Amino acid sequence: MLQEFWFNVQYGINHVLDINAYDHVLFLIVLAVPYIFKDWKRVFILVSLFTLGHTLSLVLAAYHVVSVNGKLVEFLIPVTILVMAIFNVFTAGKTAKSDKLGVLFFSTLFFGLVHGLGFAREFNIMVGKTDNKLLTLLEFALGIEIAQIIIVFVVLFLGFLMQTIFRFSKRDWVMVVSAVVIGLVIPMIMNSDLFA
Repeated sequence: MLQEFWFNVQYGINHVLDINAYDHVLFLIVLAVPYIFKDWKRVFILVSLFTLGHTLSLVLAAYHVVSVNGKLVEFLIPVTILVMAIFNVFTAGKTAKSDKLGVLFFSTLFFGLVHGLGFAREFNIMVGKTDNKLLTLLEFALGIEIAQIIIVFVVLFLGFLMQTIFRFSKRDWVMVVSAVVIGLVIPMIMNSDLFA
């Protein structure tokens, strides 16, 4: 039982940290980069909303409530990252982030749904062997949350180093990181099977 629990949690961690599927990491980077350590509560809520959306779409797929075109989802995932990165570029250096909090929370939840659908097919193969789909899903979601917290901590720590030791302004740090992510996701969108 414990072995199965740990396998599912580890599967969630590996899903996020998979070097071949770094879209999840890129999304977390653009989600966390505008913040610093003292904003940890807001970042934690955002990351948890993303996990909630991700898990919800897996539940819907596991119980065959939704079925989505895989090519469309694989196209939409980098688009969500691009939207978030562009949002960062336009809001970098502005202090009134709290004004758009509802929109940001809703967008993060929605993007989580999209990202979850991208993994639904593989996840369905995994839960096909188990009696308790929901428990497997929750264990998997725990693994995702652990991995996401690790990534977000690294992003916040790098931001702290760049802004205190290397004297980057917060605005420049957000702009540079978001621009790099934009440069990485545009080819992902262009190479999408949707255009094939």
